[in-house]
Amino acid sequence: MKLAKYSFLLACPFLMLGACHQSDRKTELVIQDTIPVKLMSINAGAGSGAIDATGVFTTDDETILSFKNGGVISRIHVKEGDAVRKGQVLASVLSSEVDAQAGQARLAVEKARRDYDRASKLYRDSVATLEQMQNARTALEVAQQDVKSVQFNQQYSNIYAPVSGYVLARLANEGQVVGPGTPVLQVNGANQARWTLKVGVSDQQWTQIQVGDPARVSTDAMPTDTLQAAVFKKSEGIDPQSGTFAIFLELKQKPSYKLASGIFGRSQIMTSVNQQQNNWQIPFSALLDGNGREGYVFITEDGKKAKRQKVKIASIGDHVVTVSAGLENAQALIVSGSPYLVDGSPIVVQK
Repeated sequence: MKLAKYSFLLACPFLMLGACHQSDRKTELVIQDTIPVKLMSINAGAGSGAIDATGVFTTDDETILSFKNGGVISRIHVKEGDAVRKGQVLASVLSSEVDAQAGQARLAVEKARRDYDRASKLYRDSVATLEQMQNARTALEVAQQDVKSVQFNQQYSNIYAPVSGYVLARLANEGQVVGPGTPVLQVNGANQARWTLKVGVSDQQWTQIQVGDPARVSTDAMPTDTLQAAVFKKSEGIDPQSGTFAIFLELKQKPSYKLASGIFGRSQIMTSVNQQQNNWQIPFSALLDGNGREGYVFITEDGKKAKRQKVKIASIGDHVVTVSAGLENAQALIVSGSPYLVDGSPIVVQK
């Protein structure tokens, strides 16, 4: 019995050593298992400076036309969609009232001139005083200015096309009584003016966009064409209807197809601020152990092994994370399979 007991005790270390070696081999096999992953290519600043925004096409000279003086509309000579020439009469208001005022002004001038002539003769004969003669001259000058004012109003009894383009909207009808400044027609200069895409952005995006930033524009009207554009104007106040800030993108090339005001368009604005910072936008699922300022991701340099990389976080959105540093030398980011990886894990890339 004692001999068997000692034999068992002597055999235990060898059994334990064998078990340890077997456990190490199993751990090594687990670590060395090839893990399938999916990759996203990484380029310095790729996609970081791009802000996607949508809006509608318009021209830089869309104008709401109205009468200077109120009245009854006698004629509207155009309809929506009609082409117009610069200087063409578009609408007229009944001028009976302003014509009567013009007649009264002319009669007032004639009376003021007779009074002045009479006062001048009496002054030379020492019958009228200097003050009376000067008052008569002032009355004549006031009457003459009244004539000029009425003649000016007569000119604006008609609405003339300010540019050559198209009628976008007809906002009133014949026989309608309109007040001064009431919108009657809306026109643009589509034949000669510059086409722009007016898009809406958030306040954070507004601060990143600068005048002169390049952009790419596309539209469903011609889905295969991409137009080059640039930011030429930013709104300095929020649009109360949409709750966004307006950015105006001017097309750098003439479209090969005909545009119309109100056509929906998409844009991708390459902001100079983000391009200088070399930011990257990565999927939220690729970030590990993030604390709001720093985090870790897995990258690969050869497509065969995973490398744990520390990154600096600029911002965190709903589905994307903006990284400002740490991916300068990375070729590809691992976006699927990260929870099963350790530094140096062998990987196999899935399409």
